[in-house]
Amino acid sequence: MMLHVENVSGSYGKGLIVDGVSFDVRPGEVLGILGPNGSGKSTLLKIISGILPKQGGTVEIGGRPSDSYTAKEFARRVAVLPQLHAHAFSNTVRSTVELGRYPYQSGLFASWTAADEEAVCRAMERTGVTRYAEAFIESLSGGEQQRVFVAQALAQQAPLLLLDEPTNHLDIAYQQQLLDTVRSLAADEGKTVVSVFHDVNLAALYCDRLLLMQDGRIAKIGEPQEIVREAVIREVYGADVRTQAHPSLPKPQMTLLPSAVQSPIPFEVDEAQFTVTSDAVVLKTPIALKTVSSAVHNPGTGWYRTFVNRRVDAAYNTDDVSKEMAAYLQAAGHPLTGTVGMMTAVHTKDAEIRRYEEDGFSVVIAVTAGVGNAVDASCAAMRETAAGTINTWVFVNGRLTDEAFIQAMITATEAKTRALQAENVLDPLTGTQATGTSTDSILVAAVQQGAELPYAGPVAPLGKLIGTGVFECTVCAIRTYKEAKGWTR
Repeated sequence: MMLHVENVSGSYGKGLIVDGVSFDVRPGEVLGILGPNGSGKSTLLKIISGILPKQGGTVEIGGRPSDSYTAKEFARRVAVLPQLHAHAFSNTVRSTVELGRYPYQSGLFASWTAADEEAVCRAMERTGVTRYAEAFIESLSGGEQQRVFVAQALAQQAPLLLLDEPTNHLDIAYQQQLLDTVRSLAADEGKTVVSVFHDVNLAALYCDRLLLMQDGRIAKIGEPQEIVREAVIREVYGADVRTQAHPSLPKPQMTLLPSAVQSPIPFEVDEAQFTVTSDAVVLKTPIALKTVSSAVHNPGTGWYRTFVNRRVDAAYNTDDVSKEMAAYLQAAGHPLTGTVGMMTAVHTKDAEIRRYEEDGFSVVIAVTAGVGNAVDASCAAMRETAAGTINTWVFVNGRLTDEAFIQAMITATEAKTRALQAENVLDPLTGTQATGTSTDSILVAAVQQGAELPYAGPVAPLGKLIGTGVFECTVCAIRTYKEAKGWTR
Protein backbone atom coordinates (compact mmCIF):
# COMPACT_ATOMS: atom_id res chain seq x y z
CA MET A 1 0.00 0.00 0.00
CA MET A 2 1.17 3.53 -0.72
CA LEU A 3 -0.67 4.86 2.34
CA HIS A 4 -1.69 2.88 5.39
CA VAL A 5 -3.62 4.62 8.17
CA GLU A 6 -4.50 2.59 11.24
CA ASN A 7 -6.55 3.69 14.24
CA VAL A 8 -5.40 7.30 13.90
CA SER A 9 -6.65 9.93 16.33
CA GLY A 10 -5.85 13.60 16.80
CA SER A 11 -7.08 17.03 17.86
CA TYR A 12 -6.06 20.62 18.45
CA GLY A 13 -6.71 20.47 22.18
CA LYS A 14 -9.36 18.85 24.34
CA GLY A 15 -11.63 16.30 22.68
CA LEU A 16 -10.71 14.21 19.67
CA ILE A 17 -11.52 15.64 16.24
CA VAL A 18 -10.33 12.48 14.48
CA ASP A 19 -11.08 9.32 16.41
CA GLY A 20 -9.82 5.85 15.43
CA VAL A 21 -9.69 6.21 11.65
CA SER A 22 -8.25 3.34 9.56
CA PHE A 23 -7.96 2.92 5.78
CA ASP A 24 -5.50 2.05 2.98
CA VAL A 25 -4.86 3.66 -0.40
CA ARG A 26 -3.24 1.79 -3.26
CA PRO A 27 -0.73 3.22 -5.79
CA GLY A 28 -2.57 4.85 -8.67
CA GLU A 29 -5.77 5.30 -6.67
CA VAL A 30 -7.68 8.53 -6.06
CA LEU A 31 -9.44 8.60 -2.68
CA GLY A 32 -11.83 11.42 -1.88
CA ILE A 33 -12.58 12.43 1.70
CA LEU A 34 -16.06 13.83 2.25
CA GLY A 35 -18.14 14.87 5.22
CA PRO A 36 -20.06 17.76 6.77
CA ASN A 37 -18.30 20.81 8.14
CA GLY A 38 -16.50 19.91 11.36
CA SER A 39 -16.45 16.18 10.64
CA GLY A 40 -12.63 16.03 10.73
CA LYS A 41 -11.75 15.91 7.01
CA SER A 42 -9.00 18.54 6.99
CA THR A 43 -7.73 17.48 10.41
CA LEU A 44 -7.27 13.93 9.13
CA LEU A 45 -5.27 15.20 6.16
CA LYS A 46 -3.08 17.32 8.46
CA ILE A 47 -2.34 14.29 10.63
CA ILE A 48 -1.37 12.21 7.58
CA SER A 49 0.87 15.01 6.28
CA GLY A 50 2.50 15.55 9.66
CA ILE A 51 1.30 19.14 9.98
CA LEU A 52 -0.66 18.08 13.07
CA PRO A 53 0.87 15.46 15.40
CA LYS A 54 -1.26 12.37 15.79
CA GLN A 55 -2.34 11.37 19.31
CA GLY A 56 -2.68 7.71 18.49
CA GLY A 57 -2.39 5.15 15.73
CA THR A 58 0.06 4.76 12.88
CA VAL A 59 0.58 6.32 9.45
CA GLU A 60 2.75 4.44 6.96
CA ILE A 61 3.82 5.84 3.60
CA GLY A 62 5.45 3.50 1.12
CA GLY A 63 5.67 0.81 3.79
CA ARG A 64 7.52 3.02 6.30
CA PRO A 65 6.21 4.93 9.33
CA SER A 66 5.73 8.53 8.25
CA ASP A 67 7.73 9.87 11.19
CA SER A 68 10.77 7.81 10.17
CA TYR A 69 11.46 10.08 7.19
CA THR A 70 13.64 13.18 7.34
CA ALA A 71 11.93 16.39 6.25
CA LYS A 72 13.43 16.24 2.74
CA GLU A 73 12.79 12.51 2.39
CA PHE A 74 9.16 13.05 3.38
CA ALA A 75 8.81 15.91 0.88
CA ARG A 76 10.10 13.65 -1.90
CA ARG A 77 7.42 11.11 -1.01
CA VAL A 78 4.50 13.41 -0.18
CA ALA A 79 3.27 16.66 -1.77
CA VAL A 80 0.76 18.59 0.32
CA LEU A 81 -1.71 21.24 -0.84
CA PRO A 82 -3.24 22.77 2.31
CA GLN A 83 -6.59 24.53 2.29
CA LEU A 84 -5.25 27.98 3.13
CA HIS A 85 -1.96 29.58 2.11
CA ALA A 86 -0.10 32.37 3.86
CA HIS A 87 2.62 34.20 1.95
CA ALA A 88 4.58 36.39 4.32
CA PHE A 89 6.91 37.65 1.60
CA SER A 90 6.47 38.50 -2.05
CA ASN A 91 7.34 35.88 -4.65
CA THR A 92 6.78 35.60 -8.37
CA VAL A 93 4.58 32.80 -9.62
CA ARG A 94 7.57 30.98 -11.08
CA SER A 95 9.56 31.26 -7.86
CA THR A 96 6.59 29.95 -5.91
CA VAL A 97 6.29 26.90 -8.16
CA GLU A 98 10.06 26.36 -8.03
CA LEU A 99 9.78 25.90 -4.26
CA GLY A 100 8.22 22.55 -5.09
CA ARG A 101 11.68 21.39 -6.18
CA TYR A 102 13.30 22.22 -2.82
CA PRO A 103 13.36 18.57 -1.62
CA TYR A 104 15.68 17.76 -4.53
CA GLN A 105 18.21 20.55 -3.88
CA SER A 106 21.48 20.26 -1.97
CA GLY A 107 21.46 24.03 -1.50
CA LEU A 108 19.09 26.86 -2.32
CA PHE A 109 18.63 25.93 -6.00
CA ALA A 110 22.40 25.49 -6.24
CA SER A 111 21.95 22.22 -8.09
CA TRP A 112 19.14 23.25 -10.42
CA THR A 113 18.89 20.66 -13.19
CA ALA A 114 17.11 20.12 -16.47
CA ALA A 115 14.76 17.75 -14.63
CA ASP A 116 13.87 20.53 -12.19
CA GLU A 117 13.22 22.94 -15.03
CA GLU A 118 11.05 20.42 -16.87
CA ALA A 119 9.04 19.62 -13.73
CA VAL A 120 8.33 23.31 -13.05
CA CYS A 121 7.40 24.14 -16.65
CA ARG A 122 5.15 21.09 -16.97
CA ALA A 123 3.39 21.83 -13.67
CA MET A 124 2.76 25.44 -14.72
CA GLU A 125 1.43 24.35 -18.11
CA ARG A 126 -0.89 21.77 -16.55
CA THR A 127 -2.43 24.34 -14.22
CA GLY A 128 -2.57 27.18 -16.75
CA VAL A 129 -0.32 29.63 -14.85
CA THR A 130 2.57 29.91 -17.30
CA ARG A 131 1.38 33.33 -18.47
CA TYR A 132 1.61 34.62 -14.89
CA ALA A 133 5.22 33.40 -14.45
CA GLU A 134 6.69 36.82 -13.64
CA ALA A 135 3.66 38.19 -11.79
CA PHE A 136 3.78 38.44 -8.02
CA ILE A 137 1.64 35.93 -6.21
CA GLU A 138 -0.19 38.57 -4.16
CA SER A 139 -1.37 40.31 -7.35
CA LEU A 140 -3.40 37.28 -8.42
CA SER A 141 -7.00 36.43 -7.62
CA GLY A 142 -7.82 33.70 -5.12
CA GLY A 143 -8.50 31.21 -7.91
CA GLU A 144 -5.27 32.05 -9.72
CA GLN A 145 -3.29 31.73 -6.49
CA GLN A 146 -4.86 28.33 -5.88
CA ARG A 147 -3.68 27.13 -9.28
CA VAL A 148 -0.15 28.34 -8.51
CA PHE A 149 -0.02 26.35 -5.29
CA VAL A 150 -1.39 23.29 -7.08
CA ALA A 151 1.42 23.74 -9.62
CA GLN A 152 3.90 23.87 -6.74
CA ALA A 153 2.57 20.55 -5.43
CA LEU A 154 2.73 18.98 -8.89
CA ALA A 155 6.30 20.22 -9.41
CA GLN A 156 7.29 18.29 -6.29
CA GLN A 157 6.66 15.05 -8.26
CA ALA A 158 5.95 13.06 -5.11
CA PRO A 159 4.24 9.65 -5.47
CA LEU A 160 1.61 10.67 -2.88
CA LEU A 161 -0.48 13.83 -3.26
CA LEU A 162 -2.49 15.14 -0.28
CA LEU A 163 -4.92 17.81 -1.42
CA ASP A 164 -7.26 19.79 0.81
CA GLU A 165 -10.15 21.10 -1.31
CA PRO A 166 -7.95 21.67 -4.39
CA THR A 167 -10.81 23.21 -6.41
CA ASN A 168 -11.47 25.92 -3.82
CA HIS A 169 -11.89 29.34 -5.55
CA LEU A 170 -11.69 27.78 -9.02
CA ASP A 171 -14.33 28.28 -11.71
CA ILE A 172 -15.77 25.19 -13.36
CA ALA A 173 -13.36 25.18 -16.32
CA TYR A 174 -10.31 25.16 -14.05
CA GLN A 175 -11.94 22.67 -11.70
CA GLN A 176 -12.26 20.32 -14.65
CA GLN A 177 -8.72 21.02 -15.86
CA LEU A 178 -7.21 20.47 -12.42
CA LEU A 179 -9.12 17.29 -11.65
CA ASP A 180 -8.48 15.91 -15.13
CA THR A 181 -4.78 16.46 -14.42
CA VAL A 182 -5.00 14.76 -11.03
CA ARG A 183 -6.88 11.85 -12.58
CA SER A 184 -4.26 11.45 -15.32
CA LEU A 185 -1.43 11.57 -12.77
CA ALA A 186 -3.01 8.60 -11.03
CA ALA A 187 -3.85 6.68 -14.21
CA ASP A 188 -0.73 7.39 -16.27
CA GLU A 189 1.98 7.89 -13.65
CA GLY A 190 0.70 5.75 -10.79
CA LYS A 191 0.42 8.66 -8.37
CA THR A 192 -1.64 8.10 -5.24
CA VAL A 193 -4.03 10.94 -4.47
CA VAL A 194 -5.92 11.61 -1.26
CA SER A 195 -8.09 14.70 -1.51
CA VAL A 196 -10.63 16.43 0.68
CA PHE A 197 -13.70 17.53 -1.29
CA HIS A 198 -16.52 19.87 -0.44
CA ASP A 199 -18.41 19.03 -3.65
CA VAL A 200 -19.86 15.51 -3.50
CA ASN A 201 -20.55 15.36 -7.23
CA LEU A 202 -16.97 16.29 -8.18
CA ALA A 203 -15.63 13.70 -5.76
CA ALA A 204 -17.90 11.02 -7.22
CA LEU A 205 -16.80 11.86 -10.76
CA TYR A 206 -13.06 11.81 -10.20
CA CYS A 207 -12.41 9.42 -7.31
CA ASP A 208 -12.04 5.64 -7.30
CA ARG A 209 -13.29 5.47 -3.72
CA LEU A 210 -14.86 7.84 -1.24
CA LEU A 211 -14.32 8.04 2.51
CA LEU A 212 -17.27 9.65 4.26
CA MET A 213 -16.58 11.10 7.69
CA GLN A 214 -19.02 11.96 10.46
CA ASP A 215 -18.11 13.26 13.93
CA GLY A 216 -14.45 12.35 13.51
CA ARG A 217 -15.07 8.76 12.47
CA ILE A 218 -15.53 6.93 9.18
CA ALA A 219 -19.24 6.70 8.46
CA LYS A 220 -18.70 4.73 5.25
CA ILE A 221 -15.94 3.97 2.76
CA GLY A 222 -16.36 2.46 -0.69
CA GLU A 223 -16.84 3.13 -4.38
CA PRO A 224 -18.82 6.26 -5.32
CA GLN A 225 -22.02 4.31 -6.08
CA GLU A 226 -21.91 2.91 -2.54
CA ILE A 227 -21.47 6.32 -0.91
CA VAL A 228 -23.54 8.71 -3.03
CA ARG A 229 -26.87 7.22 -2.09
CA GLU A 230 -29.91 9.11 -0.94
CA ALA A 231 -30.19 7.35 2.43
CA VAL A 232 -26.46 7.72 3.18
CA ILE A 233 -26.31 11.43 2.27
CA ARG A 234 -29.49 12.12 4.21
CA GLU A 235 -28.12 10.39 7.31
CA VAL A 236 -24.68 12.01 7.29
CA TYR A 237 -25.41 15.48 5.91
CA GLY A 238 -29.04 15.81 6.93
CA ALA A 239 -29.89 16.93 3.38
CA ASP A 240 -32.73 15.79 1.17
CA VAL A 241 -31.27 14.73 -2.19
CA ARG A 242 -32.06 12.68 -5.25
CA THR A 243 -29.32 10.57 -6.81
CA GLN A 244 -29.04 9.49 -10.42
CA ALA A 245 -26.44 8.26 -12.87
CA HIS A 246 -24.19 10.70 -14.70
CA PRO A 247 -25.42 10.97 -18.31
CA SER A 248 -22.09 9.91 -19.83
CA LEU A 249 -20.21 8.00 -17.11
CA PRO A 250 -21.01 5.14 -14.72
CA LYS A 251 -20.80 7.56 -11.80
CA PRO A 252 -23.51 8.70 -9.38
CA GLN A 253 -24.52 12.34 -9.08
CA MET A 254 -26.84 13.96 -6.59
CA THR A 255 -29.32 16.81 -6.81
CA LEU A 256 -30.58 18.83 -3.86
CA LEU A 257 -34.32 18.83 -3.27
CA PRO A 258 -35.00 22.26 -1.79
CA SER A 259 -38.02 22.56 0.49
CA ALA A 260 -38.41 26.32 0.14
CA VAL A 261 -39.31 26.76 -3.53
CA GLN A 262 -42.24 28.41 -5.22
CA SER A 263 -45.01 25.91 -5.84
CA PRO A 264 -46.05 25.60 -9.50
CA ILE A 265 -49.46 26.87 -10.45
CA PRO A 266 -52.14 24.17 -10.42
CA PHE A 267 -52.50 22.79 -13.92
CA GLU A 268 -53.96 19.85 -15.82
CA VAL A 269 -53.54 18.93 -19.47
CA ASP A 270 -56.82 18.91 -21.40
CA GLU A 271 -57.56 17.98 -25.00
CA ALA A 272 -58.93 21.48 -25.67
CA GLN A 273 -55.46 22.95 -25.13
CA PHE A 274 -54.00 21.33 -28.26
CA THR A 275 -53.60 23.32 -31.46
CA VAL A 276 -54.12 21.06 -34.46
CA THR A 277 -53.38 22.26 -38.00
CA SER A 278 -52.37 20.68 -41.29
CA ASP A 279 -48.75 21.41 -40.36
CA ALA A 280 -48.45 20.29 -36.75
CA VAL A 281 -49.99 19.29 -33.46
CA VAL A 282 -48.84 21.68 -30.74
CA LEU A 283 -49.37 21.76 -26.99
CA LYS A 284 -48.10 24.66 -24.89
CA THR A 285 -48.37 24.48 -21.11
CA PRO A 286 -47.93 27.21 -18.47
CA ILE A 287 -45.68 24.96 -16.37
CA ALA A 288 -42.86 22.64 -17.37
CA LEU A 289 -43.82 18.96 -17.55
CA LYS A 290 -41.40 16.18 -16.68
CA THR A 291 -40.92 14.34 -19.96
CA VAL A 292 -39.38 11.18 -21.36
CA SER A 293 -39.41 10.79 -25.12
CA SER A 294 -37.75 9.44 -28.25
CA ALA A 295 -38.29 12.75 -30.05
CA VAL A 296 -36.07 14.21 -32.77
CA HIS A 297 -35.50 17.43 -30.81
CA ASN A 298 -34.65 17.16 -27.10
CA PRO A 299 -35.03 13.39 -26.74
CA GLY A 300 -34.50 11.68 -23.40
CA THR A 301 -35.53 13.11 -20.05
CA GLY A 302 -36.18 16.75 -19.22
CA TRP A 303 -38.71 19.40 -18.29
CA TYR A 304 -40.56 21.06 -21.19
CA ARG A 305 -43.49 23.41 -21.87
CA THR A 306 -43.90 23.09 -25.63
CA PHE A 307 -44.66 19.86 -27.50
CA VAL A 308 -44.64 19.75 -31.29
CA ASN A 309 -45.56 16.89 -33.66
CA ARG A 310 -44.67 18.32 -37.06
CA ARG A 311 -45.84 17.02 -40.42
CA VAL A 312 -43.25 16.55 -43.15
CA ASP A 313 -43.68 15.41 -46.72
CA ALA A 314 -43.29 11.69 -47.40
CA ALA A 315 -40.27 12.54 -49.57
CA TYR A 316 -38.63 14.53 -46.75
CA ASN A 317 -34.87 14.18 -46.90
CA THR A 318 -32.07 16.09 -45.19
CA ASP A 319 -28.46 15.49 -44.27
CA ASP A 320 -28.96 16.64 -40.68
CA VAL A 321 -32.42 15.96 -39.27
CA SER A 322 -31.66 17.46 -35.85
CA LYS A 323 -30.33 20.70 -37.32
CA GLU A 324 -33.21 21.03 -39.77
CA MET A 325 -35.76 20.33 -37.03
CA ALA A 326 -34.21 22.95 -34.78
CA ALA A 327 -34.37 25.50 -37.61
CA TYR A 328 -38.05 24.69 -38.16
CA LEU A 329 -38.90 25.07 -34.47
CA GLN A 330 -37.01 28.34 -34.22
CA ALA A 331 -38.73 29.74 -37.31
CA ALA A 332 -42.10 28.75 -35.83
CA GLY A 333 -41.30 30.67 -32.64
CA HIS A 334 -40.84 27.68 -30.36
CA PRO A 335 -38.03 27.99 -27.77
CA LEU A 336 -35.37 25.40 -28.57
CA THR A 337 -34.48 24.65 -24.95
CA GLY A 338 -38.08 24.30 -23.83
CA THR A 339 -39.53 22.28 -26.72
CA VAL A 340 -39.82 18.60 -27.57
CA GLY A 341 -40.17 18.10 -31.31
CA MET A 342 -41.28 15.06 -33.30
CA MET A 343 -42.09 14.64 -36.97
CA THR A 344 -44.52 12.50 -38.92
CA ALA A 345 -45.33 11.88 -42.57
CA VAL A 346 -49.10 11.62 -41.95
CA HIS A 347 -51.64 14.42 -41.82
CA THR A 348 -51.53 16.02 -38.38
CA LYS A 349 -55.05 17.35 -38.81
CA ASP A 350 -56.16 13.72 -38.40
CA ALA A 351 -54.58 13.41 -34.96
CA GLU A 352 -56.70 11.52 -32.43
CA ILE A 353 -56.70 13.30 -29.04
CA ARG A 354 -58.76 12.10 -26.09
CA ARG A 355 -58.88 12.50 -22.32
CA TYR A 356 -59.38 9.52 -19.99
CA GLU A 357 -60.25 9.95 -16.32
CA GLU A 358 -59.99 7.87 -13.18
CA ASP A 359 -60.59 8.74 -9.55
CA GLY A 360 -57.98 11.34 -8.65
CA PHE A 361 -56.06 11.50 -11.95
CA SER A 362 -56.43 11.56 -15.73
CA VAL A 363 -54.45 11.12 -18.91
CA VAL A 364 -54.62 12.75 -22.31
CA ILE A 365 -53.59 10.62 -25.28
CA ALA A 366 -52.62 12.07 -28.67
CA VAL A 367 -51.84 9.77 -31.62
CA THR A 368 -50.95 10.31 -35.26
CA ALA A 369 -50.70 7.10 -37.25
CA GLY A 370 -49.55 6.15 -40.71
CA VAL A 371 -49.08 2.47 -41.47
CA GLY A 372 -48.03 2.49 -45.12
CA ASN A 373 -44.65 1.07 -44.09
CA ALA A 374 -45.68 -1.13 -41.21
CA VAL A 375 -42.97 -3.39 -39.81
CA ASP A 376 -42.86 -6.65 -37.94
CA ALA A 377 -40.07 -5.86 -35.45
CA SER A 378 -39.04 -9.52 -35.30
CA CYS A 379 -38.25 -9.38 -39.02
CA ALA A 380 -36.85 -5.86 -39.16
CA ALA A 381 -33.39 -7.05 -40.21
CA MET A 382 -34.86 -7.95 -43.61
CA ARG A 383 -35.79 -4.41 -44.62
CA GLU A 384 -34.53 -0.88 -45.06
CA THR A 385 -35.72 2.16 -43.13
CA ALA A 386 -38.76 3.80 -44.67
CA ALA A 387 -41.13 6.59 -43.76
CA GLY A 388 -44.34 5.81 -41.92
CA THR A 389 -44.85 6.86 -38.36
CA ILE A 390 -47.05 6.25 -35.33
CA ASN A 391 -46.35 9.01 -32.85
CA THR A 392 -47.84 8.48 -29.41
CA TRP A 393 -48.13 11.17 -26.72
CA VAL A 394 -49.22 10.33 -23.19
CA PHE A 395 -49.82 13.25 -20.82
CA VAL A 396 -50.49 12.34 -17.20
CA ASN A 397 -52.24 14.62 -14.75
CA GLY A 398 -50.53 13.18 -11.72
CA ARG A 399 -47.15 12.59 -10.11
CA LEU A 400 -45.06 9.78 -11.62
CA THR A 401 -42.03 7.97 -10.25
CA ASP A 402 -39.10 7.18 -12.58
CA GLU A 403 -40.31 3.59 -12.61
CA ALA A 404 -43.78 4.70 -13.67
CA PHE A 405 -42.38 6.70 -16.61
CA ILE A 406 -40.64 3.61 -17.97
CA GLN A 407 -43.63 1.37 -17.34
CA ALA A 408 -45.89 3.92 -19.05
CA MET A 409 -43.78 3.76 -22.19
CA ILE A 410 -43.90 -0.04 -22.17
CA THR A 411 -47.66 -0.14 -21.61
CA ALA A 412 -48.27 2.43 -24.35
CA THR A 413 -46.12 0.48 -26.80
CA GLU A 414 -47.91 -2.78 -26.01
CA ALA A 415 -51.29 -1.07 -26.50
CA LYS A 416 -50.15 0.36 -29.84
CA THR A 417 -49.08 -3.10 -31.01
CA ARG A 418 -52.44 -4.53 -29.96
CA ALA A 419 -54.18 -1.81 -32.00
CA LEU A 420 -52.20 -2.81 -35.07
CA GLN A 421 -53.27 -6.41 -34.51
CA ALA A 422 -56.91 -5.40 -34.10
CA GLU A 423 -56.75 -3.49 -37.39
CA ASN A 424 -54.96 -6.40 -39.11
CA VAL A 425 -52.01 -4.27 -40.14
CA LEU A 426 -49.40 -6.50 -41.75
CA ASP A 427 -45.78 -6.05 -42.69
CA PRO A 428 -46.05 -5.85 -46.52
CA LEU A 429 -42.63 -7.46 -46.96
CA THR A 430 -43.14 -10.52 -44.75
CA GLY A 431 -46.91 -10.75 -44.58
CA THR A 432 -46.65 -11.17 -40.81
CA GLN A 433 -48.34 -9.15 -38.11
CA ALA A 434 -46.91 -5.60 -37.89
CA THR A 435 -45.81 -4.33 -34.50
CA GLY A 436 -45.27 -0.71 -35.54
CA THR A 437 -43.54 1.29 -38.25
CA SER A 438 -39.87 1.92 -38.86
CA THR A 439 -39.87 5.41 -37.31
CA ASP A 440 -42.35 5.29 -34.45
CA SER A 441 -41.88 7.75 -31.59
CA ILE A 442 -43.29 7.99 -28.08
CA LEU A 443 -43.56 10.60 -25.35
CA VAL A 444 -44.72 10.40 -21.76
CA ALA A 445 -45.07 13.66 -19.83
CA ALA A 446 -46.50 14.39 -16.38
CA VAL A 447 -47.52 17.57 -14.58
CA GLN A 448 -45.94 16.15 -11.40
CA GLN A 449 -48.82 17.46 -9.31
CA GLY A 450 -51.71 15.77 -7.62
CA ALA A 451 -52.05 12.02 -7.13
CA GLU A 452 -48.94 9.91 -6.56
CA LEU A 453 -48.77 7.28 -9.31
CA PRO A 454 -45.90 4.89 -8.55
CA TYR A 455 -46.69 2.30 -11.24
CA ALA A 456 -47.95 2.26 -14.82
CA GLY A 457 -47.86 -1.43 -15.72
CA PRO A 458 -50.90 -2.89 -17.51
CA VAL A 459 -52.77 -3.79 -14.29
CA ALA A 460 -51.94 -0.61 -12.33
CA PRO A 461 -54.70 2.05 -12.37
CA LEU A 462 -52.56 4.39 -14.48
CA GLY A 463 -51.48 1.55 -16.77
CA LYS A 464 -55.10 0.55 -17.37
CA LEU A 465 -55.96 4.10 -18.43
CA ILE A 466 -52.91 4.38 -20.70
CA GLY A 467 -53.54 0.95 -22.25
CA THR A 468 -57.16 1.71 -23.00
CA GLY A 469 -56.46 5.22 -24.26
CA VAL A 470 -53.54 4.37 -26.52
CA PHE A 471 -55.37 1.37 -27.97
CA GLU A 472 -58.53 3.32 -28.77
CA CYS A 473 -56.73 6.40 -30.13
CA THR A 474 -54.38 4.30 -32.26
CA VAL A 475 -57.24 2.26 -33.71
CA CYS A 476 -59.15 5.43 -34.62
CA ALA A 477 -56.03 7.07 -36.11
CA ILE A 478 -55.28 3.98 -38.23
CA ARG A 479 -58.85 3.86 -39.48
CA THR A 480 -58.71 7.54 -40.43
CA TYR A 481 -55.45 6.91 -42.28
CA LYS A 482 -56.94 3.93 -44.14
CA GLU A 483 -60.01 5.91 -45.16
CA ALA A 484 -57.83 8.75 -46.44
CA LYS A 485 -55.88 6.24 -48.53
CA GLY A 486 -59.04 4.53 -49.77
CA TRP A 487 -58.09 1.23 -48.13
CA THR A 488 -60.75 -1.23 -47.06
CA ARG A 489 -60.62 -2.65 -43.54
